[in-house]
Amino acid sequence: MAGPLKRCLVLRRDGRQQHGVAASCLRELRDKASGILAIDKDREPITLVLAEDGTIVDDEDYFLCLPPDTKFVALAKNEKWSSRSSDSGTTWLSESTDEVDSAAEKWKQLARQLKDDLSNIILMSEEDLQVLVDVPRSDLAEELAQSQTKIQVLQDTLQQVLDRREEERQSRQLLELYLKALKNEDSILSKVAESDTVPRKEMDVVDTGTSSTSTSAKTVLSDQILTALKEKPAPELCLDSQDLELVLKEDTQALALALRWDKQKAEDLQRACDQELSKRLQQVQTLHSLRSTSKAPGKALTVLQRTMEMIR
Repeated sequence: MAGPLKRCLVLRRDGRQQHGVAASCLRELRDKASGILAIDKDREPITLVLAEDGTIVDDEDYFLCLPPDTKFVALAKNEKWSSRSSDSGTTWLSESTDEVDSAAEKWKQLARQLKDDLSNIILMSEEDLQVLVDVPRSDLAEELAQSQTKIQVLQDTLQQVLDRREEERQSRQLLELYLKALKNEDSILSKVAESDTVPRKEMDVVDTGTSSTSTSAKTVLSDQILTALKEKPAPELCLDSQDLELVLKEDTQALALALRWDKQKAEDLQRACDQELSKRLQQVQTLHSLRSTSKAPGKALTVLQRTMEMIR
């Protein structure tokens, strides 16, 4: 029987692109590396060396002792490893290590939130949901200690939550366009009626002070949140619940100044955020109630399925 698969990274001696390969033995890794790296048959057999120091790996037991995600350089016939050639293929990897580690840490942190409480799906931002959808199924299954079948159901649910929010956003946009069209139509009709019945009068312009902006009011919201509020349609749908709370706690005048909106528009935004947050918290409370009444081990799958349905 073949041993368990080990995740490996392979690249050519002078290459700048690495490939992920899963192999159960050294021979399988050689075969897959030759195919993926497009090494000609007449240049085989290839030699695999450790990218970090050039150690030749030709012993099956030694290969099995190596940790997952070990980097290998594939050397064709008559090629030799050198630290200089290795640097050309691996130095660029270290430049993005922080970014890769940060991305990996983020999805694992989000996965742990789901492991603690599945209803956290409701409270997540669209960005966080998309991160979990994009995680390879096998990696997420390993992190959550679940079968890949259940992870597929979970990721399908996450995608459906995203789709539902997008549908809701589009519906709100259509409603706003419709109301705006009605308002413009009423305004035009009222102006026409006024011009026909009332003589034109000179109006004194009164400075109400709304055109001046006060620099004393400052917002505590991050630039990322402000950008989402300003540029995203129905922004309350893309924020997570913590960000929604921050928007609600923000002074309305300071929020209006930060977004360069009038105060009424800022109030409408906070009202929409309040409604969205209340809806999410109500869903979470309902799910917790459902789970507390179904604690028997045999009912775990049923609770999970009903939870998924409610989230969708």
